[in-house]
Amino acid sequence: MAQPPLTLRRWKRVEYDRLVDLGVFGDDPIELIGGHLIVAEPKGEYHSSAIGTVDYAVRAALPPGWVVRIQLPVSLDEESEPEPDVVVVPGRSADYRYAHPSRPELAIEVADSSLTFDRQQKGSLYARAGIQDYWIVNLVDRVVEVYRDPAPDAAAVYGWRYRSVASLTPADVVIPLAFPSARISVTDLLP
Repeated sequence: MAQPPLTLRRWKRVEYDRLVDLGVFGDDPIELIGGHLIVAEPKGEYHSSAIGTVDYAVRAALPPGWVVRIQLPVSLDEESEPEPDVVVVPGRSADYRYAHPSRPELAIEVADSSLTFDRQQKGSLYARAGIQDYWIVNLVDRVVEVYRDPAPDAAAVYGWRYRSVASLTPADVVIPLAFPSARISVTDLLP
């Protein structure tokens, strides 16, 4: 007997934000990605340590006028409000008191079991949002993947991808596009 296809409901960011405000999700780690509610993977000790390591290295390299946000929402479009592991946004924390940032200058995901998702889904989503500098701290291969130059690509999950992809080893240095005077050693980004 044939089963009818599943019907998926796409959520709008305004609906999602209302559910969050009402406490519907409690402490569940939920993200709105492309209109779908995604349960984020649990953060183990190594992953959590890596986020702290990245946070420390990025903050140390930032000039004044930048804010680092850890696992907090970014309002990318009408149907996406992901919570990247680390983002860098201009201004001061108080600038985001009434609205989440919408255009981070740098988004960083720390990936072990989420590596494929972070490359394909989140990479396409961030490219579509126009984020110029996206890094994946790849804990599996102990490299930092740097994604730049977003462009339309009909074959990508959300219709966009990064044309420039570099895989940097611990011996390398990465220079953020938004603050080119900073140099961050890849070793400093890996736990």
